[in-house]
Amino acid sequence: MARYRDPNCKLCRREGEKLFLKGSRCFSDKCSFERRSFAPGQHGANMRRKVSGYGLQLREKQKVRRIYGILEKQFHNYFEKAEHVKGITGEILLRLLETRLDNFVYRLGFAPSRKAARHLVRHRHFLVNGKIVDIPSFQLKPHDVVRVKDKSRKLDIIHLALKDAERSADLPWLRLNKAALEGELLENPKRADIPITVSEQLIVELYSK
Repeated sequence: MARYRDPNCKLCRREGEKLFLKGSRCFSDKCSFERRSFAPGQHGANMRRKVSGYGLQLREKQKVRRIYGILEKQFHNYFEKAEHVKGITGEILLRLLETRLDNFVYRLGFAPSRKAARHLVRHRHFLVNGKIVDIPSFQLKPHDVVRVKDKSRKLDIIHLALKDAERSADLPWLRLNKAALEGELLENPKRADIPITVSEQLIVELYSK
């Protein structure tokens, strides 16, 4: 399976903002974006290039793709799927990405990052409605319940992530039960309740050319 293997901090520097790809490290003094916020590469520190309309659209698409850890072909498939659903295409695209199993595990606070969440899902540490699901892109539906498998309930990575994160506190579309180590998708998230700063309309304009 193809996947990104280069340093994650380069992605934040390229987009010019923190994408929070490395969990608690992003909130510490070790965050490389705090020390080198300019673009990566030999001339990154001196780059003063005017960005075109296409460049703005491309950067917005790349930012969303990198936040959710999606490769180009898979991201395009999500966009095509969103186009065929009644409603605002950009908002539906974000909804599809937010209701992926790996993202939901991250939003619940069971993993320090989406990358860690994918790793945990692939290693069969979670149940969806009582059945093991090891596909990170598994699409959740309202009222689906995600629970940590009994044999995985003592994993340090899960308890440390729950201790450090309060990501689900202000998200009305999910319910977290820390004692039971489970969460429920109450409804499909609305755009106003998705905590990422992106202009999804620019992505729609990019793919509509």
